[in-house]
Amino acid sequence: MNGETTRKTYVIGQTELTARPLETALYLVATPIGNLADITLRALETLASADLVACEDTRVSRVLLERYGIRRRTTAYHEHNAAEAGPKLIAALEQGQSVALISDAGTPLVSDPGYRLVGEAIERGIRVVPIPGPSAPLAALTASGLPSDTFLFAGFLPAKTGQRQTRLEELKAVPATLIFFESPRRLAETLGAMAEVLGGTRQAAIGRELTKTFEEMRPGTLAELAAHYAAADTPKGEIVICVGPPVARTEGPADIDRLLLSLAAEMPTSKAAAEAAKMTGGQKQVLYRRLLELKEASGG
Repeated sequence: MNGETTRKTYVIGQTELTARPLETALYLVATPIGNLADITLRALETLASADLVACEDTRVSRVLLERYGIRRRTTAYHEHNAAEAGPKLIAALEQGQSVALISDAGTPLVSDPGYRLVGEAIERGIRVVPIPGPSAPLAALTASGLPSDTFLFAGFLPAKTGQRQTRLEELKAVPATLIFFESPRRLAETLGAMAEVLGGTRQAAIGRELTKTFEEMRPGTLAELAAHYAAADTPKGEIVICVGPPVARTEGPADIDRLLLSLAAEMPTSKAAAEAAKMTGGQKQVLYRRLLELKEASGG
């Protein structure tokens, strides 16, 4: 324990640096999502100086801490032990210690446990300090080519088909780019459900293994992406799905006609009418008849 109470250091390259003391607080420290070089200087100093580092998985976090020569006492804090571990962390804070909370990767509390701990700390008058840094949703969004002025992070969709469809229906009309996490083995199925509920022509992008050696960003419509991953081998690595906002509904008949003809150039008549109905809020049967009229008038 002597080392715990003496000089606290971290290493960058070949240089050992002394970490400045921390005030009593709960520090939410963002860590790399793949490339360990993405850690911030402030995050390193915070982790090196904290009295206690709470980790989602101490084995995963140990790799990062050892990379930068940080020797701190760690404890596990995750969704399965939060009810037991949380009060112990609060007790440490109330005793005047500084606690750094980190997840396996990225920003704590983003699809990770922790918000109850933060809420409890705030209720007890304990200072909560964000140490910003890497975030997989933001990394994928900025590289997706989709609108980034308004976005909604929706985390993981339910695994069960009915619940997933219900959730997608709830999100369908949200006027924002939607961001999801997904497991590799469910990616093709999820994209198929998205194409069905949100519309196959809706623009999207898949971010895989971001910041790592085999990083990939694959843009396309939901229909194109669903077809690609349905035919491909199960991908490896962490997955982020970005889905562009819904196309603004077109009110004028001429606009709807152009939309129908554009969709019909890419898919069968019935499906084109169904997609147009999703995008405009019109009735599929009416749009189907109108598309037949347009095709007959153009000799198609």
